[in-house]
Amino acid sequence: MSDQPSSPPSALRSPGSSQSRFQVDPVADAPKTPPGSRSSAGEESKSRVRAVNFLNPSDAAPDAGVNGDTVRSEASLHSSSHFSDTHSSTYYLRTFGHNTVDAVPNIDFYRQTAAPLGEKLLRPSLSELHDELDKVFKFLVCVNILGNRAVSDDACAQIRCMLNIWGVMLFIRMSWIVGQAGIALSCAIVLTAIVVTSITGLSTSAIATNGFVRGGGAYYLISRSLGPEFGGSIGLIFAFANAVAVAMYVVGFAETVVELLDVNALMTDEINDIRIVGTLTVILLLGISLAGMEWEAKAQIVLLVILVAAICNYFIGSFIPLKSKEPQGFFGYNAAIMMENMGPDFRDDETFFSVFAIFFPAATGILAGANISGDLADPQLAIPKGTLLAILITGVVYIAVAISNGSCIVRDATGDDNDTLVGSLENCTDAACTLGYDFSICKEGGCKYGLQNDFQVMSLVSGFGPLITAGIFSATLSSALASLVSAPKVFQALCKDKLYPGMHVFAKGYGKNKEPLRAYVLTFIIGLAFILIAELNIIAPIISNFFLASYALINFSVFHASLANSPGWRPSFKYYNKWVSLAGAVLCCVVMFVINWWAALFTNVIVLALYIYVSYKKPDVNWGSSTQALMYNQALTHSLHLTGVEDHIKNFRPQCLVMSGYPNSRPALLYLVHAFTKDVGLMVCGHVRTGYRRPNYKDMMNEQVRYQRWLLKTRIKAFYTPVFADDLRQGAQYLLQTTGLGRLKPNTLVFGFKNNWRDGEMKDVETYINTIHDAFDLQFGVVLLRLKEGLDISHIQDEFQTSQEKPPGMKDLLVSINIKDFDSDSSKPSSKSTSCQSSPLIFRDTKKPPMQLSPADEKLLAASQQFQKKQSKGTIDVWWLFDDGGLTLLIPYLLTNKKKWRDCKIRVFIGGKINRIDHDRRAMAALLSKFRIDFSDITVLGDINIKPKKHNKKMFEEMIEPYRLKEDDMEQEAAEKLKAKEPWRITDNELELYRAKSNRQIRLNELLKEYSSIANLIVITMPLARKGTVSSALYMTWLDTLTKDLPPILLVRGNHQSVLTFYS
Repeated sequence: MSDQPSSPPSALRSPGSSQSRFQVDPVADAPKTPPGSRSSAGEESKSRVRAVNFLNPSDAAPDAGVNGDTVRSEASLHSSSHFSDTHSSTYYLRTFGHNTVDAVPNIDFYRQTAAPLGEKLLRPSLSELHDELDKVFKFLVCVNILGNRAVSDDACAQIRCMLNIWGVMLFIRMSWIVGQAGIALSCAIVLTAIVVTSITGLSTSAIATNGFVRGGGAYYLISRSLGPEFGGSIGLIFAFANAVAVAMYVVGFAETVVELLDVNALMTDEINDIRIVGTLTVILLLGISLAGMEWEAKAQIVLLVILVAAICNYFIGSFIPLKSKEPQGFFGYNAAIMMENMGPDFRDDETFFSVFAIFFPAATGILAGANISGDLADPQLAIPKGTLLAILITGVVYIAVAISNGSCIVRDATGDDNDTLVGSLENCTDAACTLGYDFSICKEGGCKYGLQNDFQVMSLVSGFGPLITAGIFSATLSSALASLVSAPKVFQALCKDKLYPGMHVFAKGYGKNKEPLRAYVLTFIIGLAFILIAELNIIAPIISNFFLASYALINFSVFHASLANSPGWRPSFKYYNKWVSLAGAVLCCVVMFVINWWAALFTNVIVLALYIYVSYKKPDVNWGSSTQALMYNQALTHSLHLTGVEDHIKNFRPQCLVMSGYPNSRPALLYLVHAFTKDVGLMVCGHVRTGYRRPNYKDMMNEQVRYQRWLLKTRIKAFYTPVFADDLRQGAQYLLQTTGLGRLKPNTLVFGFKNNWRDGEMKDVETYINTIHDAFDLQFGVVLLRLKEGLDISHIQDEFQTSQEKPPGMKDLLVSINIKDFDSDSSKPSSKSTSCQSSPLIFRDTKKPPMQLSPADEKLLAASQQFQKKQSKGTIDVWWLFDDGGLTLLIPYLLTNKKKWRDCKIRVFIGGKINRIDHDRRAMAALLSKFRIDFSDITVLGDINIKPKKHNKKMFEEMIEPYRLKEDDMEQEAAEKLKAKEPWRITDNELELYRAKSNRQIRLNELLKEYSSIANLIVITMPLARKGTVSSALYMTWLDTLTKDLPPILLVRGNHQSVLTFYS
């Protein structure tokens, strides 16, 4: 070991800690680096390993040793006595997990990058633990010191919920609800709300205890459970509902203030005074919100005390009837009043559900606890307990107030002391009459007192009226302030996720707490607009609809997550049921429509429109939603189900394994195959990586992720699967045998034609042809694509990479092309194309000049893009020469079903006898009609077997000349040795045996040039060569001769199993 350090390693001490320290010990140091300089990964020493030791100051002497995965310090490398000490049982009990490279379980390993409760630690990677020691290790030591901070317990969540639920409705609308609906239906209204909120509370508890909940309330819960589509749509609605809730609470406050004013003290009239007071109030609240909310948490207890005191004050006052209050309708508890008020008395076109819509906002505070989960020491306990207790307590209070109001206050009263009943009580029909008052004049309207007419009845009944007013003020202002704070926070959380365009401006935060000042202003504007309505009974139903939509999705989130059965769904709150949650979601939707069907329909249309937009845009977020989990479950279930179903001809579809290399290196091959597999069959981009170096599996996996993302970005529905192998044939064998899952398995191998086969080594040709043979052995169909310009553009990308001075190993994923008359509808990998150019230019960074290409590369690059654009009117010529099961015919049919190929007509060419041309044409037309495949023309070729032209034969002979064995010119033993050494050589016997077949390929090329020279695409049955009989050089010559100097041509050979049928 060289370059031993002269000074001991430094220790990282945590502030304020005297009991322990982290110490970084070097095993083998890197070369010394000057202070302040940073060496790159390539300059680091290969033998440097750093481990983290936890040392107790009282026992700091023993050093760790290197044995297996155990690490020794520098001193122990030179001292055997220390080595023996480290292997005592006491030492291992004390230092396990701190003297090893491997790490013990730690919560900080599981935090997200921007975790608010602590920094994320990085556990050692598998490579750092598994690879040989010549790898470069990097260990990150994060020392996280959490200072003491005040966090609330479950009482905090409960207080927040109770403050929001005990709001304006309790004090200034509950009595009116009892007057309209009666005691029985009022209790039913409260119980219905309790059922909805209780189920939602259980669902909220389940979601909130399934991991850390950040700011954003219902938006965060829904988006992280159901995904961005539902989360984004409900996030806007939830933020808007909170903004409107500000208006509701402020209008309730303003109503109370105006009621307190004497008639002579009104500035204009009641409605305009409510608007004026509400506007001033919301401006004041906005100023408080912008100034800071540090005092708000401390004020919660005070506000709750005032509310509880006001409620108690009301109940105490209800037992103290006063003679002076009787003209205003308060007589104390009386059975006659209770029975009279037991049934409903709906007025002014009110119904049970319209009254319920006005009451329901009182129950919308159940998410207040979840919104502060980040401030709770144990949210898994606090949120469920606090939320459910708040629902229970507030529900009991609301029912008690409803019964109390209906038992001691009449519906109508004049407030006039002179309206006492004089004479006999025999004709009395109402409770007031039996108590000595005649309020019959109220039937004509105009009375200002009683449950139906006076919104401030609770002040009348209470023992001390100003305390009720204080309760109203504290309830309305605290709820308004909470909504004014929560709405911008929800909106900011939504804008940070960048789900909708143009909204990121509201995500900006200011100050150390990143307050969303812009969102505050927006909330203020929305709240002010609804304050100007000045009618609480109009504002409340709007909020009901939006909150019910939020609650429906929260319940559906729990049902969906439970149904997906994801291992990540592990809420610590166990008292929920997926079917109860589903029932809650359905109940919320039903109540929405019963309250106001057109408003519910409008809300659902908005949610659906936002959902469709986010689904279409596909934001680049991954929250591990239950939608993903359920998608996986369904895919797995259907895949397993498919394995038990036998294949049927009617359901056959080409499932292609495309030997594309890097997906962007052969775009013509990729886009053509994608054209006939998109939404029809499976497409897998296989990449065989060869080389003499040891395979780097980590790099391969990283590239797999990169190129799969590239395929998704370019909207190519395919999978990318790379493998390491010694050569193409071995890699193809791996892919042919292992790619796929059950029935989702390739059945067709797609290659690019090897244009340069005569320029390279013949062993590569042997490998190429043997790969085709392997595919046939495995009952695969085979498809070869040939473009006369070629397919592979990777060398152009490499040149571009070099010109841009890219680091090695970073192959460009995006290549753009600009050529004259380039089709604007084509699907290009990059949108950075400009207007027409005279020659192709490749570029990625517009700040750097584009790279000029050679003429050959210009043609290659232009040809590589030809299948991305819409094909002009023309033909797909199908040369169905041999029956391979119908794959040669099926692929062109699938192509013509696509939009880009719709203008191309299918022409069919078949072989036949000269004296039976008409018969063969009619027979083929009948067959195609039964297959229901449209065609424009059928040509029967009766001259396929005539001899080809002499100069074409001569060219063929010249092509095969370098590859002939010429065994007649050498001894038999020498010929056999050469054939064994070079099996691709063509023997004289073989050449003579297959003379007719060779002539056929030459002749077919002549016919192809004659009939199909201007076709958009040629699809021809690929000739077969018997394995072990036809040499690879001869077979390659056949394929080359058949396809040279032609438009794009597909050589297709199915596995001779029928893929077409005319049976229903």
